[in-house]
Amino acid sequence: MAIKNKTKGKIPARNNDEVRAIVLRYFYDRSKNATSARGKRGFAVKITDARRELKASDGLTQQEVLGNLNYLMSQGWIAEDQVQKSVPLPSGTVIPQATSYYKITAAGTDKIEGEGEFTMKKFHGIKIEATGQNIITLGDGNQIDAKYGDLGKSLSELGEALARAEGREAERLSVVADIQTIQSQLLKAQPNKGIVSTAWQAVRNAAVVGEFATLVGHVSQYIAPFLS
Repeated sequence: MAIKNKTKGKIPARNNDEVRAIVLRYFYDRSKNATSARGKRGFAVKITDARRELKASDGLTQQEVLGNLNYLMSQGWIAEDQVQKSVPLPSGTVIPQATSYYKITAAGTDKIEGEGEFTMKKFHGIKIEATGQNIITLGDGNQIDAKYGDLGKSLSELGEALARAEGREAERLSVVADIQTIQSQLLKAQPNKGIVSTAWQAVRNAAVVGEFATLVGHVSQYIAPFLS
């Protein structure tokens, strides 16, 4: 993907929101112009390539990219895909190896474009449906590992209450996005504790008062093992 060099001259200081907008737009543009899933023209990209291209195009430092990428992932705007492969050694030993690629999510696309006809509505009601493969589907469409069912259900209850509440719509939807970020980690055999912890801190800070306090307490019973 061709990158225009904008780094001539002094780069003005940017706050985190400005950096996050640049990073999210980078992944949006990759998705929009992609001709493959991964690689030079892919919508999913390795972090080393993303850092290099964002430095060339916008003068972002490694710290700016990594710190704000982590934030965007915790909000559900960016997702990580791991590609697994086996690497044989001359000794005959086979070593598993994982390569991570990063891409914009549907929520990230909606963040830039605005909601459209195909945007999934948040929390249609709580429903847990077994699939027969140790995976359950929650009422909002998120799937999680069945062993995390209690946590998933309590998160759905909190999210549904937030979606029904009145006032401060932008703030409430932001908390709902954090809840969905946690749920996305519960589909993995080993959830990323850093992502779960960051997202849950935002949820708890925003929803700990008033009518949501009891629901936050319910979630707290089950989420403690996932906090880093």
